Amino acid sequence: MRYFGTTWVNHESGYGLRRAAIAVGSLVTATAAALLLRFSYEGLEIGNVGPFLSISVVVLFAISSAIAFVKTWDSYNRRPAPSSDEAALKGLKMIGFIGSLIAYSLRCLTEAPGEKLRRAEYERALADYERRRSTRTGNPAARRPKRKK
Repeated sequence: MRYFGTTWVNHESGYGLRRAAIAVGSLVTATAAALLLRFSYEGLEIGNVGPFLSISVVVLFAISSAIAFVKTWDSYNRRPAPSSDEAALKGLKMIGFIGSLIAYSLRCLTEAPGEKLRRAEYERALADYERRRSTRTGNPAARRPKRKK
């Protein structure tokens, strides 16, 4: 929700245009990152490091990108449990940043990333606030004193 401020609440102030621009921007960034990884792979080929290391690097980035995509996509639907393995997977998600960028771009096509989760939390907090406000009646000082036993 970093780039949306509070426009996601009522979908105002160029919300749709901002969503489209961010989707395109993250997709362009993912493409540039893929090109950078391609150049790195070509550097490995020029360095003649051998087929094992070349294949290992490709498999490492593919697996970490897939895991980063799934974890990023899931983070838009629910908050991680306090005892989850999110902290342990930070490094893996950093290596697979292309998967995270693609998940962010795809999510921008339907909503602001995390909007559904934040909207549910916002509406729950609003309902709790209304419930608390509606139970207050009158002046508390004017209430009858409690009966002594």
